[in-house]
Amino acid sequence: MEMLVKKYQQKYRRVRDEMSRWDELQTQLLTQFRNASSIIERLEVLRNTKNYGELTHISGITKVLLGKQMESLNCIFGSMKRTMKEFQSIVISLEKILRDGRQLLKGGSMQPTMHQMQLRVGIRPSLAQCLDGLKSLYEMHHSEYLLKSSTISALTLNSSASDMGGLHQLLADQPNIPKEEVQFIFNIIFPEEIS
Repeated sequence: MEMLVKKYQQKYRRVRDEMSRWDELQTQLLTQFRNASSIIERLEVLRNTKNYGELTHISGITKVLLGKQMESLNCIFGSMKRTMKEFQSIVISLEKILRDGRQLLKGGSMQPTMHQMQLRVGIRPSLAQCLDGLKSLYEMHHSEYLLKSSTISALTLNSSASDMGGLHQLLADQPNIPKEEVQFIFNIIFPEEIS
């Protein structure tokens, strides 16, 4: 049993690495979103020829400036798409870790009984806690990925400033990944780190 718990702890170390990667991508996505929002807000100003003053006499200036901003926006949208693919790869990795965790229980010579699944040795977590934690972490990140995907797809050229503010807040808050719950799971799996 103790050997199985150690194998689960190795899986949690991999999960922790994936979550560190997730945090880096989160910072990157928020920056990309802010940049896209700034350009979308700027487009509204650039479309109004009254904002050009004396520059309205320069032939094609509106078209050139709008074109440059659209080019930049398309680059940012492309970067956001790549970032979302990386988030998706983390979710896939967490799902595989969970699957492997389930397989650990089936791979031995004897499958643990329900009693053995709940059994704790000293401060070590039970097998059930190990598996439940992996499942929770996967589900949190999967749900958050789906929310991020729909939030990013809601960002359009016609988004208002208040829409963009709300979408940014939703991305920043990551409501599907409660930090206290994540910390609680890791404290159960690695009790020696907090004792």
